[in-house]
Amino acid sequence: MSSLRILIGAETYPPTVNGAANFAERLAVGLAGRGHEVHVVAPSHAGRPAVEVRDGVTVHGVKSVRYPFHPDFPISMPWRALPATRRLVEALRPDVIHTQAHMVVGRGVVKAGKRAGLPVVATNHFMPENLTAHVPLSKYVLGPASKLAWRDLGRVFGKADAVTAPTPRAVELLVRGAGLTDAFPVSCGIDADRYAVPAPPHDVPSVLFVGRLDQEKRVDDLIRAFAALPAGLPAHLDIVGDGAKRGEWTALAAGLGIAGRVTFHGFVSEEELITRYATADVFCMPSIAELQSLATLEAMAASTPVVLADAMALPHLVRPGRNGWLFPPGDVAELSRRLATLLADAALRARMGAVSRELVAEHAFDATLDRFEGIYRQLISGEQPQARAA
Repeated sequence: MSSLRILIGAETYPPTVNGAANFAERLAVGLAGRGHEVHVVAPSHAGRPAVEVRDGVTVHGVKSVRYPFHPDFPISMPWRALPATRRLVEALRPDVIHTQAHMVVGRGVVKAGKRAGLPVVATNHFMPENLTAHVPLSKYVLGPASKLAWRDLGRVFGKADAVTAPTPRAVELLVRGAGLTDAFPVSCGIDADRYAVPAPPHDVPSVLFVGRLDQEKRVDDLIRAFAALPAGLPAHLDIVGDGAKRGEWTALAAGLGIAGRVTFHGFVSEEELITRYATADVFCMPSIAELQSLATLEAMAASTPVVLADAMALPHLVRPGRNGWLFPPGDVAELSRRLATLLADAALRARMGAVSRELVAEHAFDATLDRFEGIYRQLISGEQPQARAA
């Protein structure tokens, strides 16, 4: 088939670290690897406008500033992003536009794409909880603000020709919150073989968390559950990632008397992250705001049992009693009990880890690329993509 010129709009892109940025990069690089001409437009990490080629992808950085409540997160102002994205769309004339966001850059590419008569695909990685955690609003304002955020998303994504989200649960949120009744799921996907490496030798079983250290991730629940493990049960807790709550949660571990059994690794290289997954005996994701959780998929690809909060899209990744368990969000005692059961039983961990590896095959990244390529070509030919039968 002929190659396509694809423009991906992103509100966040590496070197910024988060799930949406990670997926946007993997999608762009994966499509470029299949011979397509791929461009990405996103807030410039350097602040000034910039264009560079990385891994076969041309990245167009829009002038940005640092978000005051999250200084590692560059954002572009509407009066800069909208004209910049319009000029880029006019210059490139892509075959298809695929936005990963709706707020500023995403809004710009959708508006410019529809003005130019181009097919537009929109994929949602946003939940209001991901944003309000970094905005100093009172709890009385958060509810109305969340409703307004969903409505705004619906207005922008409602102009797209196809709307996707990573999981059926994420699609439910789009339908309920944004009124996007034609949205359908497409998994973010994962290259599972990348994480299938031998486990390094280690004497003490370990629990692993990977993600941003921000409030909605609820890592404080994990730390408290780890501190409540039975006395004499050997275990170590590895926390990979960084964020606004790192200092507070480091102090919490010290205050609970477990500082010597908890390691905050901060951001790590991809190679070290793969090693951390291989070393982990149990993976825990206590977050209440996951639309899929790539970190959980990566842990499953490394044949690791998982203990996840029964919240948002995380239940899609657990077969309770087969590859791990769910626990009620905030139930520290139940989380501690589930961790203790796995940490004390190596044979159970091995059985559940093998099932995790089997389940992750449903999320092969090549299938994700196939799906989006198919959606692009359907729209270009005038067909309307739809959800596939389960």
